[in-house]
Order: sequence, then structure tokens, then C-alpha cells
Amino acid sequence: MLDLHDKIQEACERIRREYNTPPKVGIILGTGLGDFVQELEVEATIEYGDIPHFPTSTATSHRGRLVCGQLAGVPVVAMEGRFHLYEGYSLKQITLPVRVLKELGVELLIITNACGGLNPYFEAGDIMVIEDHINLLGDNPLIGINDDQLGPRFPDMCEPYDQKWVTRTIEIGREHGIGLHKGVFVAVAGPNLETRAEYRFLRMIGSDVVGMSTVPETIVAVHCGLKTIGLSVVTDMCLPDALKPANVEEIIETANEAAPKLISIVRGIVTDA
Repeated sequence: MLDLHDKIQEACERIRREYNTPPKVGIILGTGLGDFVQELEVEATIEYGDIPHFPTSTATSHRGRLVCGQLAGVPVVAMEGRFHLYEGYSLKQITLPVRVLKELGVELLIITNACGGLNPYFEAGDIMVIEDHINLLGDNPLIGINDDQLGPRFPDMCEPYDQKWVTRTIEIGREHGIGLHKGVFVAVAGPNLETRAEYRFLRMIGSDVVGMSTVPETIVAVHCGLKTIGLSVVTDMCLPDALKPANVEEIIETANEAAPKLISIVRGIVTDA
């Protein structure tokens, strides 16, 4: 971890050559949610490959670029696509962009993802505000020698997702006529989807949705002092007694259909930030 500080500075130096406005809000866009950037007043677009130490996004529907500009008059930086453990990257690589966003000036991080629904009261197309999470990735981005410049050795995780923002986000949903769930996100490594027995297990331990991202970014956000909001779009239901084969195209289509609701929510959050 001791080399992270220099990598962060080098990445920020490159980004500031294109966009020198300190962003207030950072947004990580998950599967099928890339069209969100059309809502921004774009001032700069930077391919991940042009930013030192950024991995290349290989996941389906992840564009792989940083989009900088304004939303509702607030300066924001959006990651159009993220990185996953199943792509072969280490969690330190996956979460480097979070540290870069912090160094650029971001105070509030909004993390979105597509996920499978475990709670039988959910439906495909619903949006859940993450109030807590379970890490079943088998790894942690903070393992290794800690750099005290970046955060504490033992960051407290009693409130990984800012509870005031959880409450406010649900209120924003009501104001827009959108009913939001609140629940627990569990992260697994992937890339295969889970077996019926695994879905039963994940539900038994308290999970409402399952995905392959978000938790590493949140851990690092807590480590570096960012307030965090997590939004999960339920793209398919993972009920073990009524399970059918997953269709990636249908999952992306469901995420796209839910995008207008998500945009309304994120716009409301940014306006309040």
C-alpha cells in the first residue's frame, strides 16, 4: 500500500490537465447504467487507458472512461464503468480510482450497481438503497502495510453507508414517486452466478441482493473518509425455488429500463449535496 500515494498523485496530475475543477460528488456507474452520463454537462472525458495506473474495464457494457462536468450545477466526476475481481485485478487496483476521486476533492461518493434480488419482496427493476453489506469476496483492499497518509490502520465499519444519506435518499425517492427498498448487499467474487444452495445461504445470512462489486470501493471510501451512498438496481431475481438461467442481455436491458428512476434519484442527491 506504500506505493499508492505516488500513484494517486500521478493519476490526479493527468486528470487535472483536462479538468481542474474540484469535484464535489463522485459517481461510479455499474452494469447497464452508462447512459447516465448523458445527464451531465460534460466538460472533459478521459479514457481510463490515458490515466496512469488505472486498469482497463473489460466488463460487458462498461465504457471505461472518466466523465467530468456538472449535474444540477454541482461539479461531479463519473466513472463510466468500473473494475471487478473476476477481471483478474487486485482489490488495490480496483479501488485506486476511489482514492483518486478523494484526492481530486470529492466529498460524497455515489456507488451504483446491477444486482440479483434475494429478497422475495423485491422485483426486477426495483432500486435498493444499501444500508449495510457483507464481504464474501475472500479479500480486502486494505490488506498490507497501511499508509497513514491515506487512512487509519483499522477503519471502523459501523456505518459504511452514511445513514443520514440513506434516509434522505429514500425521501428523494418518495418526492419523485419512486418507492425505494433499503437492505443489505452481499459481494461475491464471480464471474459465475450462484447455485441454488448458495442463494439460500446468502439469504439466510441476511442478504437482500447479491453482486460482484461495490464492497471494495466502499471499504476504501470509509478508509479515506468519504461519505458513501450505495444504490443497487435489481436486474433479475435469484429465488432458489423458482430459479431460471440468467440472460446477460436481459439483465442489461432491465438495468437500462430502470435508469430513468436512478437518474432522478442521483440528481436529487447531487442537488442536496
